[in-house]
Amino acid sequence: MPRLFTVRAMVFSCVLLLAFVLVYPTLHSYLQQRVEVDQLRGQVEAARQRNDDLQADLKRWDDPAYVAAQARERLSFVLPGEKAFRVVDPETVPDTAPAADGPASVLDAGSTLPWYATVWESVQVAGQTPATGDNGTPATSPTAPAGG
Repeated sequence: MPRLFTVRAMVFSCVLLLAFVLVYPTLHSYLQQRVEVDQLRGQVEAARQRNDDLQADLKRWDDPAYVAAQARERLSFVLPGEKAFRVVDPETVPDTAPAADGPASVLDAGSTLPWYATVWESVQVAGQTPATGDNGTPATSPTAPAGG
């Protein structure tokens, strides 16, 4: 009757187990580093693509026509002799007309003033507007009680 576990088979299996124990951590580290290197290569390629896009965007600013177009779009600049119009979406603008009494609204949607001029104008208008009480009547300053 042949023996199932011979000494030779046991030694061979021990050698295989020892080889696995010695090789597995190194192989695992190697495979993990390969995955990390592939991820980093992808990140480098994405960064290069972004850099190329930014370089192309930077080169566009060398063109005076592009600069003028950006100034018109972003800052609402107009050339001398042109009229500036601001189109407002009718779905977002209320249908109520501005009140005719009182000072004109400084925060006018069609205003082409620079931001600092708008702020200064709002300060001036705020100083000219009379103070009102809670019920809309002009507020009165508190006075000392009479006769005391």
